[in-house]
This record gives sequence, C-alpha cells and structure tokens, in this order.
Amino acid sequence: MADDHARIRAKVRQALEAGGCEVCGEGATAEEAIQLATRHRPDVALLDIHMPGNGIHAAQEIRRTLQQTAVVMLTQSGEDEDLFDSLRAGAAGYLLKSTDLTTLAGDLRGVLTGEAAMSPALVTRILQEFRGPSRRVFGRKSEAAAKLSSREAEVMELLAEGLSTQEVADKLFLSPTTVRVHVSTVLRKLRVKDRQSAFRVLREE
Repeated sequence: MADDHARIRAKVRQALEAGGCEVCGEGATAEEAIQLATRHRPDVALLDIHMPGNGIHAAQEIRRTLQQTAVVMLTQSGEDEDLFDSLRAGAAGYLLKSTDLTTLAGDLRGVLTGEAAMSPALVTRILQEFRGPSRRVFGRKSEAAAKLSSREAEVMELLAEGLSTQEVADKLFLSPTTVRVHVSTVLRKLRVKDRQSAFRVLREE
C-alpha cells in the first residue's frame, strides 16, 4: 500500500492485518508504490491518489506491468475527475478514507473474486455519468453556461433547486468548503456578486 501520511498507513495496516490480510510493503510516493508492486507482486495494490508522483499514475503503471495485481484507490477525494481517471487507469475499486476500515479487508477480498470495491453512492455517480442528467435547470446553449465545468454546473443546479450547501455537499460527496469554492469560481466566471444573480444569468438561453 502507498500513502504519504504515515499515520493513515498505520491505521490502514492495522485494519488489514486485523482482517487477516498480509501487508507486504508500504510506500509514500507513486514511485515507491510501483517499485514495491514490482518487487512483491501483491494480489492487491492499495493506493492513495494525492501523494507525490500521483497515485493514478502509479495505478496505470502497475496495471500495465502487473496484470495479476488488482489496484484499489483509497482516497479522501470524492471528485468525479479522480474517480473516473482512476477507473480509466485500471483501478478495480475506489474507496473513500471515510469508509469504515473494519470492512476494508473484506472489500479487497471481494476485488479478488471479481467484485468492484466501491460504495453504492459512487456506483450511482458512475451510472449518472453514463446515463446523463435526466433534466437540466439551466440551459446549455448560453455563453454563461458554457463557461462552467460540469461539476460547477451540477453544484449550481442543485443550489437553484433549493438545496443547502450541506445538502449539495452530501449529494455530491464533497465537503461544504469545496461546494463554496465551486460557487465562488462560478461567480467570478460570470462576473456577478451573488448566487441569485448567477441563477438569473444561467437561466438565460
């Protein structure tokens, strides 16, 4: 496993060993993760995303050279970009660090039998991405809407539906701070001072 936070590695190792797993190596960077995987050829490589060298890069390299090794990401990030990039890199699972670690060993065993290690909520996000949104609050043809990323548009649409910042954060698996950052970015892009002004601009076709 690889994570640049020693305290997290210790907790994860404890949970895995308590669940009957053997941890054959620990690393703190993507490069160390690749080297450890090459040396030990583990059944599963458990990787953080935002560590030096990028965990997604490590996942891609491990899957390219060690096809028998399954890769599972263990991360704090609930961002769609990280989720989908991990899956494109060949990850067989995507678990959040907020997950109950007592279930981690079982999740990894499931991966070895062909199951995806992923919360139902994240599976729903994947299905939504492929299905596309069922409806849009804002038009997509206006210059204003075209300035927003898909995540920014999603945040603004939910807020326009009357959800609170906390409710949007819970629905999208983000922190409230991240939601506020997205809103601030939208206001700056649209050159407006508040959310209501942004909603008016975005509703214009």
